[in-house]
Amino acid sequence: MDSTKLDAIVVAPHPDDAELGMGGAIVKMLSRGMKVGILDLTTGEPTPHGSLEIRARETQAASKVLGVTWRKNLGLPNRSLENTLDARRQIAVVFRETHPDWIFAPYWVDAHPDHVAATQLVEGARFWAKLSKTDMPGERFHPKRIFNYYCVHLKMHAQPAFVLDISEQWPTKRAAMECFHSQFIKGRESVSPGFIDQLEIEAAYWGKTIGVRYGEPYSSREPIGLGDFSALI
Repeated sequence: MDSTKLDAIVVAPHPDDAELGMGGAIVKMLSRGMKVGILDLTTGEPTPHGSLEIRARETQAASKVLGVTWRKNLGLPNRSLENTLDARRQIAVVFRETHPDWIFAPYWVDAHPDHVAATQLVEGARFWAKLSKTDMPGERFHPKRIFNYYCVHLKMHAQPAFVLDISEQWPTKRAAMECFHSQFIKGRESVSPGFIDQLEIEAAYWGKTIGVRYGEPYSSREPIGLGDFSALI
């Protein structure tokens, strides 16, 4: 693990979750000059139409589309991700070595056990990252914020803390999601609207709630502070 300093890390249970949940935000942050990385916890395999090699190629292609240059995979067990001390330690070490102010994790309620475990791990690792008198490498560090993106497997209506305008970033987000052909396109050719078209409809809905073309919803367990109202739309 390198010691690159990042402004934000998106922690994803599987490769493609970062793109699905907050591809627009990633592109927007990068365009503002922020250093953003993606930490995939598992390979995401096996899946019906994928393989380790296919998923690695798709992930590399999606990262290139987004403009992400820092992306790591911890290789934790897909379908069996658990909130273990060892996994918590591995994530805490990443935080200690990269010092991100902002952490993004999945929304904490989900039907997918991997997603729930991922958020539990992130919250525990955020606390552990600041520990002293430990054998963990890196400098002790406490990320300022955890925000939660929506990439859920429940038929639920989200009630987010805020919605981000991603109108300009939507075409890039869509292109990044389309890189995961084995996950979102292959085997779904006869479905109408297609999976990614459904996500576009959702993004348009969230955009409508804030008066723009496309939006991404986010939540947070902690209050969100504003220095002033200049960033509100």
